[in-house]
Amino acid sequence: MVAFSLLVMVVAAVFVAADLDQIKAFISGIGAWGVVVSIAVYALLGLTLVPSEPLTVLTGALFGPLVATLAAGVGNTLAAVVEYYVGKKIGQASNFMEQKEKLPLGLGRLPVDSPLFLIGARMIPGYGPKAVSLLGGVYHVPLARYVWTAAIPTFLGAAIFAFGGFGLGNLF
Repeated sequence: MVAFSLLVMVVAAVFVAADLDQIKAFISGIGAWGVVVSIAVYALLGLTLVPSEPLTVLTGALFGPLVATLAAGVGNTLAAVVEYYVGKKIGQASNFMEQKEKLPLGLGRLPVDSPLFLIGARMIPGYGPKAVSLLGGVYHVPLARYVWTAAIPTFLGAAIFAFGGFGLGNLF
């Protein structure tokens, strides 16, 4: 299952990176259905290292800040669940829960299931959100706690980029 997840990640990364301009043109050309497509693209981006912020800026410019915030928030939360699932499979394949106490520097006692950790670490720029998602799955954080702690910073970040995209769209 882990090999399949890695294969999907590589294929999605190649597809999105190669066709980003075509994806933008397609989303802008299909009107309101572009929001639905955007949400699906966010979920796919969860399987890649490709950041979703450019899509949020574009969606903000095309559909306005409120619709873009909702689309980006829902889509990125779905992406976080996909990443969580991948992390959970990695944890199961590596038998992590039985091995974590052997980690150096007390890393096995890292409070990954703490809401403060899950929210705060997700706000680390760059790959912080992806790392938290994978760790949440590996450490078997309860899914309900994981989802609400992922949604808070995800929707806040989505709003920032959506309003930024809307502002840029009004400039041009």
